[in-house]
Amino acid sequence: MGLYGVMRTSVSGMSAQTNKLSTVAENIANVNTVGYKRAQTEFSSLVLPSTNGAYNSGSVASNVRRFITDPGSTTFTTSKTDLAVEGNGFFLVSDTSGTVMLTRAGSFVPDSAGNLVNTAGYYLMGYSLANGAPTITANGTNGLVKINTTNMSLQATPSTLATVSANLDVNAAVSAGPPAYTSKSSIVTYDNLGNTVTLDIYAFKNAVANTWDISVYNDAGSTNGGFPYTAASFMQTKTFTFDPSAAGKGALLVPPSPTAMNVTIPGGSPFTIDLSKMTQVASTFQFTAQVDGNAPSAIESVEIAKDGTVSSIFQNGTRLATYKIPLATVASPDNLDAKIGNAYTVSMDSGNLQIDFPGQSGLGQIGSGELEQSNADLASELTSMIEAQRGFTANSKVFQTGDDLLEVLVNLKR
Repeated sequence: MGLYGVMRTSVSGMSAQTNKLSTVAENIANVNTVGYKRAQTEFSSLVLPSTNGAYNSGSVASNVRRFITDPGSTTFTTSKTDLAVEGNGFFLVSDTSGTVMLTRAGSFVPDSAGNLVNTAGYYLMGYSLANGAPTITANGTNGLVKINTTNMSLQATPSTLATVSANLDVNAAVSAGPPAYTSKSSIVTYDNLGNTVTLDIYAFKNAVANTWDISVYNDAGSTNGGFPYTAASFMQTKTFTFDPSAAGKGALLVPPSPTAMNVTIPGGSPFTIDLSKMTQVASTFQFTAQVDGNAPSAIESVEIAKDGTVSSIFQNGTRLATYKIPLATVASPDNLDAKIGNAYTVSMDSGNLQIDFPGQSGLGQIGSGELEQSNADLASELTSMIEAQRGFTANSKVFQTGDDLLEVLVNLKR
């Protein structure tokens, strides 16, 4: 190819160094971009057939590689919706057209509709817990919805379960039955519309040793907070038997004793009072209960656990799990196709999409109040910039030399 080959080779060298300078420029521009993964230009030679008497200079090809698997440093923030993946995996996000992509850029904030969106305008995707635990499609995005932090405002949840921890005094006097009782406590429940329904729970010690009657009444039918109650307010009575042996230690004797009472809250749902932890020992009457459900209340804040569970904290103190955020990965993350906004899509070389919850299937966990910074190092990029500049200059000198020799050759005819 002669002098023309020299010039074409030097042009390919200048083009390759230009590509390298372009990736350096992009890295430097994004050195403070959350979740950015640096790009690097790598070179490979293209060799042309040659003979012993004539050498044909080839050229250089450039290929851009992104270091997606290299994590950036983590910084802590004051926003609970700033998220970082602690370990392997990517957040699943979607654009306005619904295209699902992967990203490590977790600077999410609620938009005007309450959807969590990052600085690139991508919506954080997850599974709704409104109908119970979700079923994951391991290799697909079916069932994913936008994570919303406000759509639960002013919604009531009816009570369905009370978990009771109680002790009945073994030395208490035998009760003659209503209206005389041994011990009393009350719990607050919620109907379907969020109205409070107070249930009065009475304990009556029987003449038969180690047996008690437990009765439940609707406080709305009481007289000055007690007996007599209206007939309609009576809900249920059950007899509980306790084991006084050394092995039983005053716990419920099952059978014949039941472990729960099932009633229906007026205007609400079937309601279970779990009394399986109730005891009868020589101590004063104690009664504590954890009751689910809540009255209508606005969301005050949102918390995101390491396993991806999104919980809404209402102004009345109620905590409700509303969504669960999954993570995704592929066999070769460095071969993902880069998109605008530090997002990626699956390519032919990356392998298929795999989705699971944080902490499962080799995936990392989610850190709330954290952000992953860019993995581009400014000092290294400035060094690469000097290398690209010198390489471009040297190739331009080769081109200039070839042009000078070609001019000498043309002038031979003169």
